[in-house]
Amino acid sequence: MKFVKMLELPFFNEDNGDLVAIEGGTNNIGFSIERVFNVRAQKGQIRGRHAHRNCSQLLICTNGEVEVRCDSGTKNSIYILDKPNSGLLISPKIWSEQKYIKANTILTVLCDQPFDENDYIRDYDEFLKYIND
Repeated sequence: MKFVKMLELPFFNEDNGDLVAIEGGTNNIGFSIERVFNVRAQKGQIRGRHAHRNCSQLLICTNGEVEVRCDSGTKNSIYILDKPNSGLLISPKIWSEQKYIKANTILTVLCDQPFDENDYIRDYDEFLKYIND
């Protein structure tokens, strides 16, 4: 799907654990990080259900498994996030929903914009109207 892209992040495995490196700018995610948050939800919960007017986001499942449905208004795609070194880059104007597949799943989200409630489109019909105008 255009404007949605899976990224493989640098992964370093050592005897005492592993590390995933995330750097903003042009290094490996393509934008400067302005905001980071974690979402925890139990198995079967659906979160997201919105689009952004201006904000790009990188979704990384740091624990568990998340099914992400992305909708451009004309095409739907489903992505599975289940490794801490896989990220889903979602551009503005894409409707996104996240279904939590495993118990105790944690989704880390990196944004290129600070929080702004006016950037959110939380109604699907409003989203369709916005992208078609």
